[in-house]
Amino acid sequence: MQRRRLYLMRHGSVDYFRADGTPIPPLTVPLNTAGREQADAAGALYAQCGVRFDRVIVSGLQRTVETAERVLAAAGLSLPLEHEPALAEIRGGRLSDIAPEEIEAAFLGAFQGGPGLEQRRFLAGESIGELLDRTLPAFDRLVARTDWTTMLLVLHGGVNRALLTRALTGERGFFGRLEQLPACINIVDVGDDHMIVRAVNLAPTQWLHQHESMTTMEKLLAQYLRRA
Repeated sequence: MQRRRLYLMRHGSVDYFRADGTPIPPLTVPLNTAGREQADAAGALYAQCGVRFDRVIVSGLQRTVETAERVLAAAGLSLPLEHEPALAEIRGGRLSDIAPEEIEAAFLGAFQGGPGLEQRRFLAGESIGELLDRTLPAFDRLVARTDWTTMLLVLHGGVNRALLTRALTGERGFFGRLEQLPACINIVDVGDDHMIVRAVNLAPTQWLHQHESMTTMEKLLAQYLRRA
């Protein structure tokens, strides 16, 4: 039986707010010091395990490009990055448009499951249904390509949840409670008519998640509330 291998990563850690509380535009936010270390650690792990890629796909947002570049450098590999804008992160609206009593639901609601999930909007922006509409066809196209055996995708927490749900179930859906740490690695094997999920949320700098008690979105909410 022949299966191909997808390594699906989230970008490394970033800061969405400056020290003075000013938000940084999410389209251009760079990796922070921890994020660079996480990407380097992932690349070193690939090198140690002898993993090589045929294709490298990023969303095109700066944090995915920088992560992929550092991963390849640390792995001792040289490959062009292919941009797939349809796999950019779920798009939020303007925080200033969200009523104070709705802030917590705006940050966390889309990732908590339950009825009406596809209609829920992330930070008053894109809905889960709209995210699935644009990401799943792009993912299916990548999987259907015949020019790769091992592919690296460096994407985003929300997008990864959508793709992992497709891999796990073969259907449209969104398991928002699948946490994705910065620079984590997910491993998916692709067969002719199914996928096998071998690993989820492997974090090269903290295998046991020993420093984590909050989700990424809970941390972002806390950062926002401190500056509000």
